[in-house]
Amino acid sequence: MAPDMTRATDDGAALPIFVVTPARTAPGPFIFASPHSGRLCPADMGGRVDLSPDSLHSAEDALVDRLIDCGPDHGAATLTGQIGRAYLDLNRDPAELDPQLIEDAPAGTVSTKVAAGFGILPRLSGDGRCLYDRRLTLAEARHRIARVHTPYHSALAALMHAAQARHGQAVLIDWHSMPGRAGDGTRGPDVVLGDRYGSSCATGLTRHLRANFESLGWRVALNQPYPGGYSTQIWGRPEDGFESIQIELNRALYFDETNRCPGPGWSRCVAGLKRIIAGLNAVVA
Repeated sequence: MAPDMTRATDDGAALPIFVVTPARTAPGPFIFASPHSGRLCPADMGGRVDLSPDSLHSAEDALVDRLIDCGPDHGAATLTGQIGRAYLDLNRDPAELDPQLIEDAPAGTVSTKVAAGFGILPRLSGDGRCLYDRRLTLAEARHRIARVHTPYHSALAALMHAAQARHGQAVLIDWHSMPGRAGDGTRGPDVVLGDRYGSSCATGLTRHLRANFESLGWRVALNQPYPGGYSTQIWGRPEDGFESIQIELNRALYFDETNRCPGPGWSRCVAGLKRIIAGLNAVVA
């Protein structure tokens, strides 16, 4: 797990960009990824100095890497990002540059997420605060992409191609978390499965996951409001032997969002996910 550092000072030393944990049993076709679990914040971010640690980390998928750390015991290599999402979002297209934040960003269509402040270099924290009191240059943006985004996705590609070579198919499960309550204060579903509206993986995988999550008593939604992000999109190519699905876990299942630590449901959530993960290989057996 990455060191619990709010603001890392590189001092010229290389920070870890990601950690790969190989399968500890016979490698299967599944690759687990957690792009938003990282907490390290490189010194060159240059964000607002008055931003609280809670705000800086508010968009991260807190503890998701720990929830899925049994994956290697069941043949799934895991890839976990180590750099905080405030610095760069690993689940965005490199072209999703925010012209409100990046002063010389190329002209082009601005996606809904970018317009909302959540491009590849976010303008806002997860709790809606401005991350910067300045604008960034395009050179800064490209440096961050080359430093963090490119090596992470190169590592993911290597894992996927190796699994596909072994089994004739590779299946990415991209693990995420979502706030315990929606903006109106209501609690949403416990799990959202995002398969790009049925296009990124075989329907049998989605059905299997839904049935198994529901067997835990958890409420499951499909594709709303999370159909799957950049990684799910680029690896959702069943015709080429690559499949992907995004899993969003409601943080109310396992996390105390006030104190930012495991909540009262932690043990039950861990046990449930171990059961889900252990049963995955039955889908492709």
